[in-house]
Amino acid sequence: MIKMTKVLGKKTLKPVLLLMAAMLVAAGCSSGGGSTKEVEVSLEGRYTVDPETPAWQLDKKSETTDLTWYVNADWWNTDFGKDVVTKKIKEDLNINIKFITGDDTKLNTFFAGGDMPDLLTIFDSNSPVVQKAATWALPLNELAEKYDPYFNKVAAADTLNWFQLKDGKTYGYPNYSNTQADYDSGNIPAKTAFVIRKDVYEALGSPDFGTPEAFQKTMNEIKSKFPDMIPFGFNAIGEGTGSLGDALQDFIGVPLETEDGKFYNRNLDEDYLTWLRTLNAVYRDGAISDDSFADDGTGFEEKVKSGKYATMLLDGTPQQGGNLQIFMSANPGKEYMAIDGPQSTVGHQPTLNQSGITGWMINYITKNCKDPAKAIQIFTYLLSEEGQKLMNYGVEGVTYKSNPDGTVELLPEVKDLQLNNADKFKKDYRMGEFMFFGHDRHKALSKDAFPESIKQMQEWGKGKLKPHFILENINPDQGTPEARGQTAINTNWNTTLVSMIRAKDEATFDSVLAEHKAFLDKNNWSKIVEVRSEKMKANKEKLGIK
Repeated sequence: MIKMTKVLGKKTLKPVLLLMAAMLVAAGCSSGGGSTKEVEVSLEGRYTVDPETPAWQLDKKSETTDLTWYVNADWWNTDFGKDVVTKKIKEDLNINIKFITGDDTKLNTFFAGGDMPDLLTIFDSNSPVVQKAATWALPLNELAEKYDPYFNKVAAADTLNWFQLKDGKTYGYPNYSNTQADYDSGNIPAKTAFVIRKDVYEALGSPDFGTPEAFQKTMNEIKSKFPDMIPFGFNAIGEGTGSLGDALQDFIGVPLETEDGKFYNRNLDEDYLTWLRTLNAVYRDGAISDDSFADDGTGFEEKVKSGKYATMLLDGTPQQGGNLQIFMSANPGKEYMAIDGPQSTVGHQPTLNQSGITGWMINYITKNCKDPAKAIQIFTYLLSEEGQKLMNYGVEGVTYKSNPDGTVELLPEVKDLQLNNADKFKKDYRMGEFMFFGHDRHKALSKDAFPESIKQMQEWGKGKLKPHFILENINPDQGTPEARGQTAINTNWNTTLVSMIRAKDEATFDSVLAEHKAFLDKNNWSKIVEVRSEKMKANKEKLGIK
């Protein structure tokens, strides 16, 4: 390993390790790594399945079921049974869950070593783990038929169809899977906004940011009148594009496809490039900090908490809700507020995205699960109205009350803790966090589901969401030459984007952009476009989109 570090250098080593991990996971999946013999569970003495009743309400199993649940994320809170939410789950289902967390390398050890957990949660819908789920996971439709048919009453049919593999079975179920019906309901809030501190906005006389010229002019005014602030900020770049890639493209309404329904390279859209040239001009004016390109997520969040940015293009407002609330509570009258911000130079309207039908966390029951009947009961329970209310609002009478109009609200002492002691609120209640099967439609039941700090931003976003279903899961299959080309192009684009915004002059901007276009040609771009266009066509057929 030491030799490899010296040869490749730290910047090169990480992608190589990730690639190796992905290859190992793929190998483990394809070989059916580990024991894959399904455990048969007898329901004799426990319950008789009833399509009209959730199995967890019927199950008379007296001993507590111990299950191991692997979450492929180091940051996941592994506590279980200590807070209001998981304590209630533990009691209702008579289970004890041991959570294990890790990264792709640790995930591979399960497949290579054969000691698979009972349940498994991953995030990458394009990964080999998902594509080869039939080799290591149990089909949910068969589990439901055998152990808990009520599952089909709480699971979304469109979501099950979306995750169906070529064998016609569905193995994984995600959270925050938004179907067309969810979009049509209006219950899904926008998560992207251009925000400005209220005190700055009022001091400048409610300025315009809509055109490139107005944007640059106002940023200079902020720089002049508020020298201690950073005029414009954006989500941490890291190894991606922060909020300056897809989020900005959606904000100004860059088309999702070509006029004849093929894949459209939104990165090279002229409208979008006009705004990147504007950001370059703003950077050269000194209104974008170099630190913004170097900050990690924590560094960015600290600046949000302290109100360091005058304006931000913010993607993931719910995830920043706590930080925004901390600044809002400590600085009355200075809170961040959403305004129209940058607008298309060719008349397009915003097409803001949400989590899509693919969702976020994808949950599986493995073939090694020691009690698959209990496992599918967990899926049913957490997807039900009862489970959703528990995850979002806790226990009725203890943390919330129901109103005659069907809405719910937190009890005063709980609401006070949410507003003024976020750490204790999280530790004691864990509401809104244990979200393996969460969905925004249940958050629409209460004004207390989101912090006060982002409600105006969500209100601003009404009518600006547009499903991006056709662009989901369209990357080339891993292991193919096109996939390798796509990975190289993504990395090249991320560095190109930063280099263009930080370019010393317009000629350098154009030169960097030209280099990227040449890079596309050298990395099989036309074939990648062909693959993506075919997958877009398949998505349309699967969802009945014309």
